Amino acid sequence: MTALTILAGSVYGNAQHAAETVAESLSAQGIECQVCSDPQVSDVTDAGALLVITSTTGQGDVPPNLEFVFSDLKDQFPLLDRKPFAVCALGDSSYGDTYCAAGRQWFELLSELQGKAVAEMLEVDAIECFEPEKPVLAFVESIKDELVV
Repeated sequence: MTALTILAGSVYGNAQHAAETVAESLSAQGIECQVCSDPQVSDVTDAGALLVITSTTGQGDVPPNLEFVFSDLKDQFPLLDRKPFAVCALGDSSYGDTYCAAGRQWFELLSELQGKAVAEMLEVDAIECFEPEKPVLAFVESIKDELVV
């Protein structure tokens, strides 16, 4: 079992880069983690803890590389038995109601699957932040003791 599985939902690479930055930092601290860019349900169920770092695409949609696992989790509905999780949502507030919608969908789904949120979802606005990996890394550092137990 991997201590922390990071699901990276990326269209243009920002979420992927943030996920890799987090994994590199945590690995250097001795925390076992893996980044999954094309995850399966087993990557979620076998993880010790989950971190979802995702952008939003289209009209508030989950990025294509996470669509299938998101749909499969909804269909199979494997209970996560209070598995710790956190969600970092990257978005652009100029999109109004769909701002960070993919992150909200992930947070809601993992909660419905009875995962244990260790923090409120982080929202990173592209209008204000050109390097999303920085606030994402700071957020993860602030919750890592609750996330990876």
